Amino acid sequence: MNTRASLLFVLHAHLPFVNHPFDSGFLEENWFFEAVAETYVPLIRMFERLAADHIRPGITLSISPTLGAMLENSELKIKLSSYLKSRLELLSKEKTRLKRNRRVLKVVAMYERLYMDALELLECHDGNLLVPVRALQRAGQIEIITTSATHAVLPLLIRKEAVRAQVAVAAGDYETRFGRRPSGFWLPECAFEPGLSSYLRMEGFHYSFTESHSVEGSGAGVFSSYRTPNGLGIFVRDSSSSADVWSAATGYPGNPAYREFYRDLGFDAPLDYIRPYLGEDGTRRNLGIKYYRITDRTKDLSKRDYYDPEAAAAQVEKDAADYLRRRIEQAQAAALSVPGREPLIVNCYDAELFGHWWFEGPLFLETMIRKIRQERLPLRFVTPSEYNASCPSATEIVPGVSSWGEKGYFEPWVNSSNDWIYKGICAVTDKMVDTANFFKTRHLQPLQKRALNQAAREVLLAQSSDWAFLLYIGSHASYARRRFTDHVNCAVDLLAQAVGGRVDPDMLEKVEKKDNIFPDIDFRLFASPMRY
Repeated sequence: MNTRASLLFVLHAHLPFVNHPFDSGFLEENWFFEAVAETYVPLIRMFERLAADHIRPGITLSISPTLGAMLENSELKIKLSSYLKSRLELLSKEKTRLKRNRRVLKVVAMYERLYMDALELLECHDGNLLVPVRALQRAGQIEIITTSATHAVLPLLIRKEAVRAQVAVAAGDYETRFGRRPSGFWLPECAFEPGLSSYLRMEGFHYSFTESHSVEGSGAGVFSSYRTPNGLGIFVRDSSSSADVWSAATGYPGNPAYREFYRDLGFDAPLDYIRPYLGEDGTRRNLGIKYYRITDRTKDLSKRDYYDPEAAAAQVEKDAADYLRRRIEQAQAAALSVPGREPLIVNCYDAELFGHWWFEGPLFLETMIRKIRQERLPLRFVTPSEYNASCPSATEIVPGVSSWGEKGYFEPWVNSSNDWIYKGICAVTDKMVDTANFFKTRHLQPLQKRALNQAAREVLLAQSSDWAFLLYIGSHASYARRRFTDHVNCAVDLLAQAVGGRVDPDMLEKVEKKDNIFPDIDFRLFASPMRY
């Protein structure tokens, strides 16, 4: 008889805060537009279809505060609508240009449905995708958790005041946005060190996640939940099942039938033809319209064959069945290591893998969830809160220092390409803490308080893990360098103005409009705790 197992699926949705209200056609804003059209809308639609068919998705969705702020940003909503309409306009032209190529016209029609669906969902909710997400959580279909304020790698912040600020701002942001206190906390980059559990418990978080090698030294397995000595629940990511989806070399997304991500109309079409859909500089960029499938694993993109949506869907059926078969076999083996308890298999992924990077990802998830119901498989999707409620007697453990990513110990975020940023982070954090300590009990003029609160936002934004990662992979490195430097310099300038009592209102207003995140922030979060 097959052993019943619980599947805990966490999709971590995050983008760095990118908002350029004084510019149009900013390349990095496309990260947001593409993720909305290709990942967030398809996932929401998938959740809604399942719920309509009385099949509970049971997926955990982590939404970073920076992404939440972008989804509710009024100016980004306008730009997003323009982006989607421009893609539909281009696709209309493509139907004329490609009218004799029936194979590609099928793909054009697929993209038309994709962008029209995104526009329809946005217009239905006044541009705010958090409205249907909140409704899904209230209906018990999914569980939503949060992460640190600006996705900082918390063990690398050094100052305890900075860690507390990142966690506290995230908790407050979630409560404002979702109308309840958060239960779970996604550690950015799955980066853990034992001291973090105190900060999470202090803000009322009940559970978090670590990598498998964080518990290996203690002899603990990955198929149970645990708790730290202060009561923080710990779920351990299973690397083997995650690799089936995540691995570029052996995972499902590399199948030849699936869409090729790296060949895009923005580089294939004549420049004059696509110029209206590029940025103000007119240089080529990805447009999100991709007509080819992976075909083979050669690096020569010119040798790709046309994408076939029907063939890709057929492959999804096979891959979903294979994934579930592997989990059932894994559960049978795991039952020996967790006697008397249902094995738990924890899968954690960047949400943007599903749809953006792996175009067929949302269909894979939906197919898998439906198969469990249709074939009455001995698997069930659970949320962390549900699992903790049913298994309250978790074993106590102290996980070790760890992260995900290359080599598993922070290397993508601290290496020779980006280690210089931490000197700046430490220096500006020290200034922020010292200034917060100085002003925390003093009477402030309105401009002073605004400047100090905005400086706190700039410090948090400078601490984002995204700048270090972009420098490491060499993608948008100049943008990452500029963003980091601008946030640090702006924070230093605002702190100096506040201390000197001469705040430049015009400069402050401009920065507040650009970096308009965490509207309720209080700079005193950076103050050191009182000692008696």
